[in-house]
Amino acid sequence: MRPDGGDPEPDDYGLPRIDVVVPDDARELERDVAAYRREERRRRRRDRFHRAGRPLTRFGVAIPIIAGALLVALLSGVLMTTFGPRPAPPQTGARLAPRPSASPGEIGGLLPAGSVDEVTGQRASMPIRDLRPGVIGIVPPAYECESVVAELAGRTQENELKFYLVADPRPSGGKKGTPLKELKACAGTAHNGVPRLLEDRGGLLAAAYAPQPAPPGPPATPGPAATPDPAAAGLTAVFVQLDGVVKEVVRAPQAGPELTGKVRALRTG
Repeated sequence: MRPDGGDPEPDDYGLPRIDVVVPDDARELERDVAAYRREERRRRRRDRFHRAGRPLTRFGVAIPIIAGALLVALLSGVLMTTFGPRPAPPQTGARLAPRPSASPGEIGGLLPAGSVDEVTGQRASMPIRDLRPGVIGIVPPAYECESVVAELAGRTQENELKFYLVADPRPSGGKKGTPLKELKACAGTAHNGVPRLLEDRGGLLAAAYAPQPAPPGPPATPGPAATPDPAAAGLTAVFVQLDGVVKEVVRAPQAGPELTGKVRALRTG
């Protein structure tokens, strides 16, 4: 090219003249070589990125959406497993105590012989003596659900025990036994455990452990006998060990450290 900016003069072959400077030392080209190599590395990285993302872009946005849905499902499963209610422990295969210290239906003895219906989606008959280890809550007629139900549900779950709710079918003071619908509503107040519902049509558990129901109508004579028993209106908690022995019966239990200790003791009893 001409330094004055004019049109280049053609050479003998009709090509324009170009001023080309050839360095005497190849080291003068190191800067250009380094820049070329950097550009090549950037190009190779771009090529690798495009090759890696090609399977995702081949089907448009479908693959990212599916991957996102799977991730959400996985996270939901983890959260439900961690914070959701855990199922009650399965039926135990441990043997019953061969020689308990008391008769069946008494403290220190086995649960009464017979069967009850476990109410889930369907009714399933099961032996009463399979209700172990854990706590059986006997609900009196016209029972107003208390916070102790949720407390027992949570404490039994923490200790990998079972918690059952069963209504006393015997009428008391002219009131019929708590219907199954109300029993389910009471069980629904427990958020840290899963109470299992029982139907004891023969009243075997209530007859053995719950207070005697009040007769219908007012008492014939006033006096101390006319004073209502506070425990009669509350839950009766039956604590059953792994070997089927009834360790303790508590009427109208109250939430607190004492109740927690009684539940925990079933694991070692």
